[in-house]
Amino acid sequence: MMRCMQPPEQDPATAQDAVTATHTTFAVNRWRGGELMLGPDQVAEEVPVALEYNGISHAVMLATPADLEDFALGFSLSEGIVGSAREVYDIEIDTRAQGIAVRLEIASAAFMRLKDRRRSLAGRTGCGLCGTESLEQVMRAPAPVQSTASFHTDVIQAAFMQLQLRQALQRHTGATHAAAWLRADGHVSVVREDVGRHNALDKLAGALARGGEDIAGGAVLVTSRASYEMVLKTAAIGAGVLAAVSAPTALAVRLAEQANITLAGFVRAGAHVVYAHPQRLQHEASLA
Repeated sequence: MMRCMQPPEQDPATAQDAVTATHTTFAVNRWRGGELMLGPDQVAEEVPVALEYNGISHAVMLATPADLEDFALGFSLSEGIVGSAREVYDIEIDTRAQGIAVRLEIASAAFMRLKDRRRSLAGRTGCGLCGTESLEQVMRAPAPVQSTASFHTDVIQAAFMQLQLRQALQRHTGATHAAAWLRADGHVSVVREDVGRHNALDKLAGALARGGEDIAGGAVLVTSRASYEMVLKTAAIGAGVLAAVSAPTALAVRLAEQANITLAGFVRAGAHVVYAHPQRLQHEASLA
């Protein structure tokens, strides 16, 4: 009778290494085709990330420890803590034994607004609305997006193929989501990954706020479902198109209609479903 082998302990590492690595290799028992094998497996890291504004801790999220400046800026924008990237004066990363603190210095007016509606988030991985204190905080009504985006569906399909090729951490671990920016010319210019889908989109939002992309002409791609908060974050970016690998929720569809966002779900090779504002996607048989 075959006995299950006990994997050896993980290679020792310092606390700081464990906090800052994006993935770790473990010895695992792998059962495949009726055969048991002992071998390595790469597992995605998630660490507590505390966001501190002007010295005050506001949120603790579980996230992949990469692109944390983008994450902090994108979270601040999508949560309405700051109105623009100009209100964030400085971002510092402080790696600690228990996790990572991201310290932001923001404008005094933004900090006063934050103190007026402070909430404490003790988030599960990629928690979207954890810790929200009132219905009003959840059911925000963003201004309608002003977008000139227009894409042939062949371009959207090809963009998801580009995205798949650029998901390095997902290839290593199989555990991460990605959010990407599709330019008007069909090029996927920015990709961010995280164990949490909301975190990946916040990282993308931060990267876009720090870069020089044409927001009016582009689209957001996500490797997840399109829930309400994913549409809300897309509206905060100012993008007119959100395309998702999986399904939307009914609340997300209603918000997309209200926010003037083209919402596509179930994007697969040769197929997708458009739930809101289909005018930005062209379905002609060819690009000729």
